[in-house]
Amino acid sequence: MKLTMQGEYAIRAMLELSREYSGGKLISAKELATRQDIPPVFLTKILSVLARAELIVNQRGSRGGIRLVKYPSEITIQDVVEAIEGPFKLNMCLGVTGACDRKPGCKVHWIWHRAQEAMLKELSVTLDKVV
Repeated sequence: MKLTMQGEYAIRAMLELSREYSGGKLISAKELATRQDIPPVFLTKILSVLARAELIVNQRGSRGGIRLVKYPSEITIQDVVEAIEGPFKLNMCLGVTGACDRKPGCKVHWIWHRAQEAMLKELSVTLDKVV
């Protein structure tokens, strides 16, 4: 799996929102785009996906803005990446059962499995630990 620019931007946006979380401050999409140097049109699409994943809320109106739905200590980098990129699977044999008919006798399957577990462990860090 390769992290796309959309995934990178989503992580940067979520880290910026986590910096503002304790004050309860709402940040406008324009301000967020400026602070993190994210193209505004691209950010709008990312924010829509993050809202559908229930990681952020976008309050409309003159006093509106964006904020995290949960504490930064309850949101992992994995949550953000998977909201944008989909479930993390290093190889097809680690995904849906039956995706690889070689799995029962495969000598490499456990290498893929251990590598994926190591990656998921690293991605399990919460936003508050990164900020």
